[in-house]
Amino acid sequence: MKLEDRIKIIERQIVMDSRGWFLKVITGKEEHLPQFTGEVYLISANPSESRANHYHNEANEWFTLVQGKAEMIIEDIETKERIVLQLDSEKPLTIYIPHHIAHTFNNLSDVPYIIVTYTDRLFSPKDTVSYSLCNHS
Repeated sequence: MKLEDRIKIIERQIVMDSRGWFLKVITGKEEHLPQFTGEVYLISANPSESRANHYHNEANEWFTLVQGKAEMIIEDIETKERIVLQLDSEKPLTIYIPHHIAHTFNNLSDVPYIIVTYTDRLFSPKDTVSYSLCNHS
């Protein structure tokens, strides 16, 4: 199965009012959600910095950029098939990444990016495998 058929890109809506904004990144109705709750966390990277450069042997993850702009590089570790996505917090998307798919985020903006992440597993160092993703297509 092609990489683009294995990942999911889900459009999201920002609800704004005089107080600020609200963005639901996991509704509980997405495909592949487990019966139990994993971890939800925030990731930030300063301008021109990158985060991730790894894959997981077991964990599946959902990512939503909520501040800034970032380039997300996704690669199937077996076939080397690659997708590069341009993420912008003004057009929120949630990206599902199954295990054995490498991923990284490069900050493209002049402010730190913030990414909300959900994983269906509790953190285990044995499950996170370093994998270098340079930006070459």
